[in-house]
Parts: sequence; structure tokens; C-alpha cells
Amino acid sequence: MTVYGYARVSTKDQNLDRQLDALAQFPVEESLVFTDHMSGRDFNRPGYKKLCERLKPGDVVVVKSIDRLGRNYDEILEQWRTLTKRKSVDVVVIDMPLLDTRVVDKDVTGVFIADLVLQLLSYVAQVERDNTKQRQAEGIAAARARGVRFGRPPKRVPDDFGRVRELWRAGEISAREAARRLGVSRSTFEKWANSAAA
Repeated sequence: MTVYGYARVSTKDQNLDRQLDALAQFPVEESLVFTDHMSGRDFNRPGYKKLCERLKPGDVVVVKSIDRLGRNYDEILEQWRTLTKRKSVDVVVIDMPLLDTRVVDKDVTGVFIADLVLQLLSYVAQVERDNTKQRQAEGIAAARARGVRFGRPPKRVPDDFGRVRELWRAGEISAREAARRLGVSRSTFEKWANSAAA
């Protein structure tokens, strides 16, 4: 039996230390911890794939929390079943002692309780993510209604734009040359040139 650890953060800017500390205290040997700096939207992650390739029946996979396995409700459930049923390994979720298949009775009731807890936690995690997205969308809509603008402010049209545009309209210079003279991209020049406000 080998005990492996898995830790994941969504971006390269985030830090794995908290998860790695928890895995070390479990304890999991540092050389047996696999990591990813990737979103949990799917399981196409290099560290996780390497971990799965190493697993043998009877091994143990330790994670700090269930959302380290993934973010999508169906994917987490499918992966849990892949690990515990198809690969016949135990899974330990440090933050949720009920999700420790080593201590759950291996009879029908014990397996049912572990699966039920997992489904409930995965469902709650997904509902919270959906609510967060909805709150963000509502917040953005409310801010826009108050006149808040998002994104970069529009570029100021240079003072000599009118003169350069007339040269372009007369065919004396190309759009590329006009943009170069104004210090903007060709697409920006063309947007200004075709705008009624310009």
C-alpha cells in the first residue's frame, strides 16, 4: 500500500503551501505528492494523470478538500467512483473525516453513506459556485445601471485625426499609414474613421 497526495490550485499565482502542509502532517511523503496549477473544470491535468498512472489496488489518495479533485459536480462524482471502484484505491479527504474510505465499513451501508456524503458535498459546492456567478453577474448589471464602465477606457482621438482621415479618404495614404501617423492600430483608426461621432 502506497499513500499518495494530490494538491491543486487554479492559477500559477495561487500558493499550494496550505495544502502541502496538510498533506505532510497526514503524513504523505513529499516525493509522493502530485500537484497541478490548473482549473478544476476537468481532469485533463498533468499531475493528476501521473498520479492515476501510478495507482495500484489498495493504495490511498489523500486530498485536503473535495474541491481539489475538481469543480464540476458530475466530474467529481465520476472521478470518486473511478478511484474507489475501478482502481480499488482508498480516498481520504482531510477536511471531511466522513470521506475516508479506509474507515468506512465496506458493507453496503458504509459505502452508501460515503457516496451520499460525497454527492451532498459536491452538490453544495456546485450550488455555491453557481450562486457566486449569479451574484457577480447581478453586481455587474447593477454597476452598469449606475453608469460604472468596465474594461479599459476608450482611447482619446488625437487632435490631428481629422487631417489624417481626410488624407486617407482622398486616397493619399493607406489605413495602415494613417494608423501609424496617429500611433494607434489599424483597427482603431478604421473604427474611428467609420464612426459618425468621429
